[in-house]
Amino acid sequence: MTGDRIDVYDLRGAVLGERATLLQFSSAFCAPCRATRRVLGEVADMVDGVVHVEVDAEENLDLVRRLGVLRTPTVLVLDAAGTVVRRAAGQPRKADVIAALGEAVA
Repeated sequence: MTGDRIDVYDLRGAVLGERATLLQFSSAFCAPCRATRRVLGEVADMVDGVVHVEVDAEENLDLVRRLGVLRTPTVLVLDAAGTVVRRAAGQPRKADVIAALGEAVA
């Protein structure tokens, strides 16, 4: 949910971005997850201090339940402190991801 906080422990040691993190929940047989990975990776490469972290939903059921993730892909935009500022389910458009990052890095 928006306002929840994610930390390195939740992400099994993955590092959060200095400015923001694009957190993607995926599953093994999810075709839109592959396209989402590409889009989020491209955006993270474009914006300094932003990282893309992909989490296997099936291997992280506690986090999935805590955050109310109902389908894959689900993308959460985290600010520098790891607080969820935006979320979306389904394959995002690059322009929408960039706009959502504006809230996280503002």
